[in-house]
Amino acid sequence: MLRFLLSRLLQGIIVILAVITITFALSRMLPGGPIQSEKNTSPEAIAAQRAYLGLDKPWYEQLGLQIAHYVMLDLPESFHFKGRGVDEIIASGFPVSAAVGFTALIIALGLGVPFGAYAAVKPNTLEDRATMLAATMGICTPSMILGPVIALLLGLKLRWFNASGWYEASDVVMPALTLGIIYSAQIARLTRGSLRETLALEFVRTARAKGASETSVVFLHALKLACLPVLNFLGPAAAGLLTGSIVVEAVFQLPGLGQFFIASAINRDMNLAIAISVFYASLIVLFNLLVDILQAWLNPRIRLHA
Repeated sequence: MLRFLLSRLLQGIIVILAVITITFALSRMLPGGPIQSEKNTSPEAIAAQRAYLGLDKPWYEQLGLQIAHYVMLDLPESFHFKGRGVDEIIASGFPVSAAVGFTALIIALGLGVPFGAYAAVKPNTLEDRATMLAATMGICTPSMILGPVIALLLGLKLRWFNASGWYEASDVVMPALTLGIIYSAQIARLTRGSLRETLALEFVRTARAKGASETSVVFLHALKLACLPVLNFLGPAAAGLLTGSIVVEAVFQLPGLGQFFIASAINRDMNLAIAISVFYASLIVLFNLLVDILQAWLNPRIRLHA
């Protein structure tokens, strides 16, 4: 186990270094810069600001400084949000994104797993086809369409929630419902396919031959193994949900990480773009590690190797 954890830690460090390098390169490819967009600024003032931000140095020195910030855990300031460190900005936006993402994850699992299991135990029936048709429609419906529809219905027509903004606890419902429905459709299809394969395995037939009830066979024996593909999917999905959906946060005007990431691209704020990308990559590495450990716990045949 220790060797496995050390190996994953090394892989995570390599991934984060790659994310810093790639994001740095993409940021430098954008036309203009964080200072040049300002009007009525003298060349001397621009040169002074570039020197203050370190933008006058060669690209390899700038990249080295970016890596040094994360190695020393001394994160830089934002180019656009003057006087605010990128860690402070992430700390202000992440609670909003996490609240929406965690609620959406509960909705996705609460809808996807039961509906997928229901379709699996009734293969090639009307219930199976209707459930999978609904799941396919959920996967094909983009959040930029589903979000406004939910806001129109629950916010403007029924007036159950605020149509947009982040003012009270109930404002989490509509964006979480938008993300939860989309992810639940994918989980339902994964659960259905995996459970159908598991129900055909020999140990399931043995359990049935010993007189175990169908409920016991499905929920106590087959579903535990069938959840492994769902766990694989939940690793990056959970990281994406917790760091916020850019489209959903834009639709519902939420002050989450997604909006800050958009602002970093628009304002060419390289420091903030790199910081949010590193934060997202770190969550993916962490959740994938947790998924591997849960898989080994659920399936004794899986062994953790470095």
